[in-house]
This record gives sequence, C-alpha cells and structure tokens, in this order.
Amino acid sequence: MNDLQARLLSAHEDDDRSALIALYIEAADQAASVEACYFYLTHAYVFALELGDPRAADLRDRLRAAGREV
Repeated sequence: MNDLQARLLSAHEDDDRSALIALYIEAADQAASVEACYFYLTHAYVFALELGDPRAADLRDRLRAAGREV
C-alpha cells in the first residue's frame, strides 16, 4: 500500500470528508489512466457536493470538460 492509499483509508475511517475531497483530487492527478482519473474526480465531486464545499464547482468543470458530467 502506498502513502496515498493509506491516507485515503485513514480519512474514510475517520469520516473526514474534507480530507477525502483533497485526497481524491490528489489521486486523480496521479492516476495512471484516464478512467482512474475520472473515477477519483467523481468521488471528490460527490463528497464536495455532500459538504457544500466550494471545490464542487471546479470539480464539476473538470468533469464536464472531459464529457463525464452533463
């Protein structure tokens, strides 16, 4: 398990949704494939929507630009 995976698991265990947004964005930016990138961005977006986090707008823009959100 790498450091990012460990931090993601820890944030899930702690239900730290703000951290999860940042960590899923980090995972998306480091993803080895396009599919993985947008999988992670979608998770970040969902957590941002749930929290009313302002990062939701940027995440939606990224997903829309890639045709992943309509």
